[in-house]
This record gives sequence, structure tokens and C-alpha cells, in this order.
Amino acid sequence: MDRIGDDMLFEEILSRLPAKVVSQFKCVCKQWCYELSTPKFALIHTRRLSNLLQKKLLSLDENTIVVDDIVSGNLEVDTRKVITFPYDVQPSRLIIIASFNGLMLVCIRRTDANQLVLWNPTTRRFKLISDDYFSRYFGRHDDTGGMYFDENNDLKVLHINCFAGAVTARVYSRLNDSWRNLSFIKGCLLGSNFYSWSAGIYSGKTIYFTASKYWIPPGECNIVAFDVVSESFSILRFPERIQVNPCQVHFITISNKLHGILLRYSDEQCSQSSTIGAAPKDEYNSRE
Repeated sequence: MDRIGDDMLFEEILSRLPAKVVSQFKCVCKQWCYELSTPKFALIHTRRLSNLLQKKLLSLDENTIVVDDIVSGNLEVDTRKVITFPYDVQPSRLIIIASFNGLMLVCIRRTDANQLVLWNPTTRRFKLISDDYFSRYFGRHDDTGGMYFDENNDLKVLHINCFAGAVTARVYSRLNDSWRNLSFIKGCLLGSNFYSWSAGIYSGKTIYFTASKYWIPPGECNIVAFDVVSESFSILRFPERIQVNPCQVHFITISNKLHGILLRYSDEQCSQSSTIGAAPKDEYNSRE
């Protein structure tokens, strides 16, 4: 019998296992730990899990954190499980900023200082990553972020804070366990409290946000794109076929393509979906 190659072992066999089992196999040896931690394996593993008929939905309410199974698009309430957060805090004090490959970026709102936590609900592993910067006010609509792996297999956490009209962007390195500041777009007015930012969605080495203005004029909506390779920001216009006044847009990734869920506000509220990331990024015009 021929020996099974590493590609077959990791990409065709181990990638089909649940996340908790994969985490246990990282303890076999250093090579397995490395191979099972690469962005390539994470992408293959995520795609295989996303093709399963059964998915999981995590929800926060006032007192509990629940996980429901979604089978063939239907919510299975009989399989609901209650899980606990690593810290002794009421779920009502938690805000989920972003999710990525099974990881969640969670803010704990405290009276003395806010905290930022990386959390894997499946494996129950977590890491506190906040520093003194997070001691100031944290706004549900003013703070957002995203996560990605760089070319060195280092998990990066992007955090964006809008305060006093300014946008502050910082990135955390899990490898170095440290934060550093990033340059944001000069002359940009998206730090105003008139704008509300969405959570970041990763697609094609870019993290996308929407920044919507709900006051004067109502309905203005921008796409903010963060290139994870160059670590630079740009503002993209919406496709002309989407009328965005007034509306609210949320991004999701389906089959590695970026889609926008568009909610219109009228006498009868309605919604529609549109593929945003199917076209090359350079087809969108950036604003200076």
C-alpha cells in the first residue's frame, strides 16, 4: 500500500473533521500543529463545513448564549444548547464585533474599562487582546472590526473606532501579541456620529464595511474596503444598479463571493440581495 501524502492527509482527510477534533490533532507534533494552523487549511476546512447541510447559529440574549442547529435552512429549536462565556459577565454586556473561520471578536462592556476577547465557541479557547486604549467609551455603532491571516500565517485583528469625528484604525498581531496604528483615509468624514458602521466581512483578501448616514441627507451609504495585503483603506461606490436612498446594507459571504443584503425603508419594508464581490474590485471607482 502506498504511503498517504501530506496533501491527502491534511486537505482531504483531516479537513473533514469537526473543529474541536482538529484542535486536538494539533498536539500530535509540531508539523501537524503548523499544517493545521495555516490559512490554506483554514480555508479548506471552512469551505467543507459550509457545504454541510447542518450549520450552527450563535445568539446572545439578556441572560444566556445559545447555539442552534440549522438543518437545510430550518432552525432546529429542539437541539438548542446553552453555552457559557469564558468570563463571568452577563451576555447583555457582550457585543460580537466580527467572526472569521469559527473565531469571534467580542467586546465586553464594563463600567471601568472595556475588554476585547478572541473566542472560539467550539473549542472554548479564548484570549484577551485589549490594551489601555479600550478603556474609553465603546459604541455599538461606532466600533467595528475584522480578522484575517497574513502571508506569515499570523492572525491579525483589525479594530476601527470612531470618536469625536475621527476614525482610528489599529491592527493586532497574535504572533507578536501587540497593537499598532494604521493610516486611515485623509479628509474622510466617516468618523462623524452621523454614520453607523457595519461589522467587517472578509472576502478575497479584503475586509468590507458599510458606513451609513442616517440623518442629513438620509440614506447615504459607503463601502469601505481594507486590503489585508497592503493594509490600506479605500472607499468604493455602490454598484449603480443598487439604489441606496434610504436603505440599510449588510454584507455576507456565500461561496467565497461577497453579497449585500439591501433593506429598503418605505411604506412596506422590503429587501433584496445583490452580489457585490462577483466583479473585480477595480471596476468600482474610489473616492478621494
